[in-house]
Amino acid sequence: MRGQNNIRSFFISLLSLLILGLSVQDIQAQEVKKNKLRLNAQYVKISNGQSYFDIKASARVEKKNVAVSGIEINVYNTSEEGQIELGKTATNHNGKGKFILKDFNALKSDTAGVFNVLISFKGNEMFSRAKRNISFKNVNLSAEMVVKDSINYIEARLTDMDENPIAELPLKIEVQRLIRNYLLGDEFNMTDDNGTIFVPIEEQLPGVDGKLIFEVVLDENDDFGTVKTLVESDIGIPIVDESTFDKRTMWSTRDKTPIFLLIFPNILIIGTLGLILYLIINLFRISKAKS
Repeated sequence: MRGQNNIRSFFISLLSLLILGLSVQDIQAQEVKKNKLRLNAQYVKISNGQSYFDIKASARVEKKNVAVSGIEINVYNTSEEGQIELGKTATNHNGKGKFILKDFNALKSDTAGVFNVLISFKGNEMFSRAKRNISFKNVNLSAEMVVKDSINYIEARLTDMDENPIAELPLKIEVQRLIRNYLLGDEFNMTDDNGTIFVPIEEQLPGVDGKLIFEVVLDENDDFGTVKTLVESDIGIPIVDESTFDKRTMWSTRDKTPIFLLIFPNILIIGTLGLILYLIINLFRISKAKS
Protein backbone atom coordinates (compact mmCIF):
# COMPACT_ATOMS: atom_id res chain seq x y z
CA MET A 1 0.00 0.00 0.00
CA ARG A 2 2.82 2.30 0.96
CA GLY A 3 4.58 1.45 -2.30
CA GLN A 4 1.51 2.39 -4.30
CA ASN A 5 1.35 5.73 -2.50
CA ASN A 6 5.02 6.37 -3.27
CA ILE A 7 4.49 5.55 -6.93
CA ARG A 8 1.42 7.80 -7.02
CA SER A 9 3.35 10.65 -5.37
CA PHE A 10 6.20 10.18 -7.85
CA PHE A 11 3.89 10.40 -10.87
CA ILE A 12 2.07 13.43 -9.41
CA SER A 13 5.42 15.20 -8.83
CA LEU A 14 6.58 14.26 -12.34
CA LEU A 15 3.33 15.57 -13.86
CA SER A 16 3.63 18.83 -11.86
CA LEU A 17 7.20 19.34 -13.09
CA LEU A 18 6.10 18.65 -16.67
CA ILE A 19 3.23 21.18 -16.42
CA LEU A 20 5.57 23.73 -14.83
CA GLY A 21 8.13 23.19 -17.58
CA LEU A 22 5.51 23.65 -20.28
CA SER A 23 4.29 26.85 -18.59
CA VAL A 24 7.82 28.26 -18.49
CA GLN A 25 8.29 27.36 -22.15
CA ASP A 26 5.01 29.09 -23.03
CA ILE A 27 6.08 32.23 -21.16
CA GLN A 28 9.48 32.20 -22.87
CA ALA A 29 7.84 31.61 -26.23
CA GLN A 30 5.53 34.59 -25.66
CA GLU A 31 8.51 36.75 -24.72
CA VAL A 32 10.39 35.62 -27.83
CA LYS A 33 7.42 36.53 -30.00
CA LYS A 34 7.52 40.15 -28.85
CA ASN A 35 8.58 42.51 -31.60
CA LYS A 36 11.64 44.68 -31.04
CA LEU A 37 10.70 48.36 -30.82
CA ARG A 38 12.93 51.14 -32.13
CA LEU A 39 12.76 54.69 -30.83
CA ASN A 40 14.10 57.78 -32.57
CA ALA A 41 14.05 61.23 -30.98
CA GLN A 42 15.16 64.72 -31.96
CA TYR A 43 15.35 67.87 -29.86
CA VAL A 44 13.76 70.93 -31.50
CA LYS A 45 13.98 74.52 -30.28
CA ILE A 46 12.09 77.48 -31.74
CA SER A 47 13.63 80.74 -30.57
CA ASN A 48 11.18 82.72 -28.44
CA GLY A 49 8.82 79.76 -28.76
CA GLN A 50 8.49 76.11 -27.84
CA SER A 51 11.14 73.53 -27.13
CA TYR A 52 10.07 69.93 -27.70
CA PHE A 53 11.12 66.40 -28.60
CA ASP A 54 10.00 64.80 -31.85
CA ILE A 55 9.66 61.07 -31.16
CA LYS A 56 9.06 58.22 -33.59
CA ALA A 57 8.41 54.57 -32.75
CA SER A 58 8.76 51.77 -35.29
CA ALA A 59 9.22 48.00 -35.38
CA ARG A 60 9.85 45.23 -37.87
CA VAL A 61 6.76 43.05 -37.96
CA GLU A 62 6.52 40.12 -40.39
CA LYS A 63 9.58 41.40 -42.26
CA LYS A 64 8.05 44.86 -42.72
CA ASN A 65 8.94 48.12 -41.04
CA VAL A 66 5.79 49.56 -39.49
CA ALA A 67 4.99 52.63 -37.39
CA VAL A 68 3.85 51.77 -33.88
CA SER A 69 0.86 53.79 -32.72
CA GLY A 70 -0.91 54.19 -29.40
CA ILE A 71 2.00 53.44 -27.09
CA GLU A 72 2.97 55.50 -24.05
CA ILE A 73 6.43 57.08 -24.02
CA ASN A 74 8.10 58.33 -20.84
CA VAL A 75 10.57 61.21 -20.91
CA TYR A 76 13.27 61.67 -18.25
CA ASN A 77 16.02 64.20 -17.58
CA THR A 78 19.16 62.49 -16.33
CA SER A 79 22.00 64.24 -14.51
CA GLU A 80 24.52 63.74 -11.72
CA GLU A 81 21.70 64.42 -9.28
CA GLY A 82 19.64 61.52 -10.57
CA GLN A 83 16.73 60.96 -12.92
CA ILE A 84 13.66 63.20 -13.07
CA GLU A 85 10.50 62.26 -14.97
CA LEU A 86 9.45 65.14 -17.21
CA GLY A 87 6.19 63.59 -18.36
CA LYS A 88 4.59 61.27 -20.89
CA THR A 89 3.31 61.34 -24.44
CA ALA A 90 1.67 58.86 -26.82
CA THR A 91 2.35 58.03 -30.45
CA ASN A 92 -0.28 58.82 -33.08
CA HIS A 93 -1.38 56.67 -36.04
CA ASN A 94 1.92 57.49 -37.78
CA GLY A 95 3.94 56.31 -34.81
CA LYS A 96 4.95 59.88 -33.98
CA GLY A 97 4.76 61.70 -30.68
CA LYS A 98 5.58 65.23 -29.59
CA PHE A 99 6.64 66.03 -26.04
CA ILE A 100 6.64 69.78 -25.28
CA LEU A 101 8.98 71.10 -22.62
CA LYS A 102 6.77 73.33 -20.51
CA ASP A 103 9.69 74.78 -18.55
CA PHE A 104 13.13 74.47 -20.12
CA ASN A 105 14.72 75.98 -17.02
CA ALA A 106 13.62 72.89 -15.07
CA LEU A 107 16.12 70.79 -17.04
CA LYS A 108 19.45 70.07 -15.38
CA SER A 109 22.68 69.81 -17.37
CA ASP A 110 26.01 68.23 -16.57
CA THR A 111 29.18 70.16 -15.78
CA ALA A 112 29.89 70.61 -19.52
CA GLY A 113 26.49 72.22 -20.11
CA VAL A 114 25.10 69.14 -21.87
CA PHE A 115 21.48 68.15 -21.28
CA ASN A 116 20.84 64.41 -21.22
CA VAL A 117 17.34 63.07 -21.86
CA LEU A 118 16.07 59.49 -21.78
CA ILE A 119 13.14 58.48 -24.00
CA SER A 120 11.71 55.19 -22.69
CA PHE A 121 9.02 52.63 -23.50
CA LYS A 122 8.25 50.10 -20.76
CA GLY A 123 7.03 47.38 -23.13
CA ASN A 124 3.69 45.59 -23.55
CA GLU A 125 2.34 42.26 -24.76
CA MET A 126 3.31 43.01 -28.38
CA PHE A 127 6.55 45.00 -28.17
CA SER A 128 9.66 44.73 -26.05
CA ARG A 129 10.87 47.58 -23.89
CA ALA A 130 13.05 50.19 -25.58
CA LYS A 131 14.90 53.39 -24.78
CA ARG A 132 16.78 56.16 -26.51
CA ASN A 133 19.27 58.61 -25.02
CA ILE A 134 19.74 62.02 -26.58
CA SER A 135 22.12 64.81 -25.58
CA PHE A 136 22.20 68.44 -26.64
CA LYS A 137 23.51 71.87 -25.71
CA ASN A 138 21.43 75.02 -25.57
CA VAL A 139 22.23 77.73 -28.14
CA ASN A 140 20.79 81.03 -29.30
CA LEU A 141 19.79 81.65 -32.91
CA SER A 142 18.64 85.18 -33.75
CA ALA A 143 17.72 86.71 -37.09
CA GLU A 144 16.43 89.97 -38.55
CA MET A 145 15.61 91.58 -41.86
CA VAL A 146 18.03 94.33 -42.98
CA VAL A 147 18.19 96.52 -46.07
CA LYS A 148 21.47 97.38 -47.75
CA ASP A 149 21.75 99.21 -51.07
CA SER A 150 18.01 98.74 -51.60
CA ILE A 151 18.41 94.96 -51.30
CA ASN A 152 16.75 92.95 -48.56
CA TYR A 153 18.94 90.62 -46.53
CA ILE A 154 18.40 88.17 -43.71
CA GLU A 155 21.10 88.41 -41.10
CA ALA A 156 21.27 85.56 -38.60
CA ARG A 157 23.66 84.87 -35.73
CA LEU A 158 24.36 81.65 -33.84
CA THR A 159 25.90 81.83 -30.36
CA ASP A 160 26.22 79.73 -27.25
CA MET A 161 24.55 80.72 -23.99
CA ASP A 162 27.55 82.92 -23.09
CA GLU A 163 27.12 84.85 -26.36
CA ASN A 164 30.23 83.28 -27.89
CA PRO A 165 29.87 82.92 -31.67
CA ILE A 166 29.63 79.44 -33.19
CA ALA A 167 31.39 79.28 -36.56
CA GLU A 168 31.34 76.81 -39.45
CA LEU A 169 27.84 75.50 -38.96
CA PRO A 170 25.30 75.28 -41.81
CA LEU A 171 22.09 77.32 -41.64
CA LYS A 172 19.34 77.25 -44.21
CA ILE A 173 16.61 79.78 -44.92
CA GLU A 174 13.10 78.75 -45.89
CA VAL A 175 9.87 80.59 -46.63
CA GLN A 176 6.81 79.17 -44.92
CA ARG A 177 4.29 77.63 -47.29
CA LEU A 178 1.05 75.74 -46.68
CA ILE A 179 2.22 72.29 -47.82
CA ARG A 180 6.02 72.48 -47.80
CA ASN A 181 8.47 75.26 -47.05
CA TYR A 182 10.30 76.85 -49.98
CA LEU A 183 14.11 76.82 -49.75
CA LEU A 184 15.61 80.24 -50.31
CA GLY A 185 19.06 80.57 -51.87
CA ASP A 186 21.73 77.97 -51.15
CA GLU A 187 20.83 74.85 -49.26
CA PHE A 188 23.44 75.64 -46.60
CA ASN A 189 24.97 78.92 -45.52
CA MET A 190 28.01 78.48 -43.26
CA THR A 191 28.36 80.80 -40.28
CA ASP A 192 31.53 82.93 -40.24
CA ASP A 193 33.89 83.58 -37.34
CA ASN A 194 31.24 85.83 -35.79
CA GLY A 195 28.65 83.06 -36.04
CA THR A 196 26.81 85.11 -38.68
CA ILE A 197 25.28 84.61 -42.11
CA PHE A 198 24.21 87.42 -44.43
CA VAL A 199 21.91 86.20 -47.19
CA PRO A 200 20.25 88.39 -49.87
CA ILE A 201 16.60 87.89 -50.79
CA GLU A 202 16.76 88.26 -54.55
CA GLU A 203 13.54 86.49 -55.49
CA GLN A 204 10.14 88.16 -55.66
CA LEU A 205 7.95 85.98 -53.48
CA PRO A 206 4.15 86.14 -53.26
CA GLY A 207 2.43 86.38 -49.90
CA VAL A 208 -1.06 87.04 -48.59
CA ASP A 209 -1.24 90.83 -48.23
CA GLY A 210 2.49 90.85 -48.98
CA LYS A 211 3.40 89.16 -45.70
CA LEU A 212 6.11 86.50 -45.59
CA ILE A 213 7.50 84.38 -42.76
CA PHE A 214 11.10 83.22 -43.11
CA GLU A 215 12.58 80.35 -41.11
CA VAL A 216 16.28 80.25 -40.32
CA VAL A 217 17.13 76.66 -39.40
CA LEU A 218 20.04 74.76 -37.89
CA ASP A 219 18.89 71.30 -38.92
CA GLU A 220 19.48 68.08 -36.91
CA ASN A 221 22.90 69.01 -35.55
CA ASP A 222 24.56 66.32 -33.43
CA ASP A 223 25.41 68.79 -30.66
CA PHE A 224 22.43 71.14 -30.65
CA GLY A 225 19.53 69.30 -32.27
CA THR A 226 17.26 71.37 -34.54
CA VAL A 227 17.07 75.09 -33.83
CA LYS A 228 14.74 77.53 -35.64
CA THR A 229 13.98 81.22 -35.53
CA LEU A 230 11.27 83.11 -37.44
CA VAL A 231 11.44 86.45 -39.23
CA GLU A 232 8.24 88.14 -40.37
CA SER A 233 8.20 90.77 -43.11
CA ASP A 234 5.91 92.48 -45.62
CA ILE A 235 8.25 92.46 -48.63
CA GLY A 236 6.26 89.90 -50.60
CA ILE A 237 4.15 90.46 -53.69
CA PRO A 238 0.60 91.03 -52.34
CA ILE A 239 -1.92 88.38 -53.31
CA VAL A 240 -5.52 87.84 -52.25
CA ASP A 241 -6.28 84.79 -50.13
CA GLU A 242 -8.91 82.90 -52.13
CA SER A 243 -8.81 79.82 -49.94
CA THR A 244 -12.20 78.47 -48.88
CA PHE A 245 -10.73 76.30 -46.13
CA ASP A 246 -12.32 78.38 -43.36
CA LYS A 247 -15.68 78.54 -45.13
CA ARG A 248 -18.57 76.07 -45.05
CA THR A 249 -17.76 73.91 -48.07
CA MET A 250 -17.95 70.22 -48.91
CA TRP A 251 -14.15 69.87 -48.55
CA SER A 252 -13.78 71.79 -45.30
CA THR A 253 -13.25 70.28 -41.86
CA ARG A 254 -16.11 68.66 -39.96
CA ASP A 255 -16.85 71.78 -37.90
CA LYS A 256 -17.34 73.73 -41.17
CA THR A 257 -20.04 71.45 -42.59
CA PRO A 258 -22.44 73.34 -44.91
CA ILE A 259 -25.71 74.34 -43.20
CA PHE A 260 -27.93 72.48 -45.68
CA LEU A 261 -26.06 69.25 -44.92
CA LEU A 262 -26.86 69.76 -41.26
CA ILE A 263 -30.56 70.62 -41.76
CA PHE A 264 -31.86 68.16 -44.38
CA PRO A 265 -30.34 64.91 -43.02
CA ASN A 266 -31.65 65.80 -39.55
CA ILE A 267 -35.12 66.48 -40.99
CA LEU A 268 -35.05 63.05 -42.70
CA ILE A 269 -33.89 61.33 -39.51
CA ILE A 270 -36.50 63.04 -37.35
CA GLY A 271 -39.23 62.33 -39.95
CA THR A 272 -38.28 58.63 -40.14
CA LEU A 273 -38.21 58.26 -36.36
CA GLY A 274 -41.57 60.08 -36.14
CA LEU A 275 -43.11 57.69 -38.68
CA ILE A 276 -41.77 54.64 -36.81
CA LEU A 277 -43.13 56.02 -33.54
CA TYR A 278 -46.54 56.68 -35.18
CA LEU A 279 -46.71 53.08 -36.47
CA ILE A 280 -45.77 51.66 -33.07
CA ILE A 281 -48.49 53.73 -31.35
CA ASN A 282 -51.10 52.56 -33.89
CA LEU A 283 -50.06 48.92 -33.48
CA PHE A 284 -50.38 49.30 -29.73
CA ARG A 285 -53.87 50.81 -30.14
CA ILE A 286 -54.97 47.98 -32.50
CA SER A 287 -53.65 45.37 -30.09
CA LYS A 288 -55.45 47.03 -27.19
CA ALA A 289 -58.69 47.32 -29.17
CA LYS A 290 -58.72 43.59 -30.05
CA SER A 291 -58.19 42.63 -26.46
